[in-house]
Amino acid sequence: MLYYLFRFLEQFNIPGSHLWSYISFRALLSLILSLMISAWFGERFIKFMKRRKIFETERDPAIDPFGTQKRGVPTMGGIVIIVSILIPVLLLGRIRNVYLILMVVTTVWLGFLGFMDDYIKIFRKNKEGLKGRYKIVGQVSIGFIVGLVLYLSPDVVMRENINDPQQPRTELVKHEAVAHKSLKTTIPFTKHHNLSYSELMSFVGKYKVAAGWILFVLVTIFVVTAVSNGANLNDGLDGMCAGNSAIIGVVLGIFAYVSSHIGYASYFDIMYIPHSEELVVFLCAFVGAMIGFLWYNAFPAQIFMGDTGSLTIGGIIGVCAVIIHKELMLPILCGIFFVESLSVIIQTQWFKWMKRKGQRVRVFRATPIHDTFRRLDSQLDQTSRYILKGWPRRPFHEAKITIRFWIVTIILAAFTIITLKIR
Repeated sequence: MLYYLFRFLEQFNIPGSHLWSYISFRALLSLILSLMISAWFGERFIKFMKRRKIFETERDPAIDPFGTQKRGVPTMGGIVIIVSILIPVLLLGRIRNVYLILMVVTTVWLGFLGFMDDYIKIFRKNKEGLKGRYKIVGQVSIGFIVGLVLYLSPDVVMRENINDPQQPRTELVKHEAVAHKSLKTTIPFTKHHNLSYSELMSFVGKYKVAAGWILFVLVTIFVVTAVSNGANLNDGLDGMCAGNSAIIGVVLGIFAYVSSHIGYASYFDIMYIPHSEELVVFLCAFVGAMIGFLWYNAFPAQIFMGDTGSLTIGGIIGVCAVIIHKELMLPILCGIFFVESLSVIIQTQWFKWMKRKGQRVRVFRATPIHDTFRRLDSQLDQTSRYILKGWPRRPFHEAKITIRFWIVTIILAAFTIITLKIR
């Protein structure tokens, strides 16, 4: 809103109004504003929730060997995150931008889905929360909507990078002169690193473009659902998910910025996506909200984000990656989320398979994987056998686990960035 106001005032030569045309100015202002809102609103939200006695459901003490007090801590902190993202974005962003609209819709949609899950847990006293199938339907629906809009909207175009084998390495890569619809995405570690979904469907002949778009929508659904659930599983320790997500948000912001700048896109040999610079404003608000939320969520947590926050965070990351055609880099960038999800799948499927053979065998002490690092041997199910019972040798405090997971995410984030040059 303020963007349009100051651009209007610019024609009257109002001093300073031209600053609003610079994406760097609006993005950094968005980060500062979201951080301030998160810190200010977070304190009042915590007090409100405590007055209403809206607390986290009582956790199983078996997964908390250090006796950290989790009772009496308010939840639904995702509301703080969502408010801290939306206000700066609506004030500072170009709200008619299709990419910004998709991000706002994703935030509200998954925020509502997570809110319903937390509401059932707290007010209905049902620890299971919203039934899994309803969560999946909600995640699949927003993935389908995002994929469909990216397919149908005339504003969603790109200029592909032209790879000339004869071109000296010292020169900038050229881009196509005209922006158009494209089904290409970035593959890390390869020289000519664009993969076309339509080429993957070339076996259907003349219908390969239509089939490619169908595949793209399905990939979008999978990415949004997978990353959203991964973030949800990662939200198990104080500050864990918020810290990891802030780091991931910084990398996506860098990718969005270089993808929206023809000069940087040429230098890094990546596709140029017009108007995607508004994602930088959104992602700066996202990072600011995460950091501001950590003010209260870092150990010992004064508030939990709940599914209201974790489902929303994962969805934002997934949708943003799809928009800038970097979804194939998510297994590296979101490696922590991937490992958390994989550990749960391995644990449950292995246990079911061995149970059919009449044995109770588990792989890890506990899942998601971060719980393995704080589980004591005395707290294990004595009726089951554990393949990795002796690993790790001793449990760690949850603050140490959180910091080490952040460090791993920083390494993965740096590695993801340098994939632009490692080909």
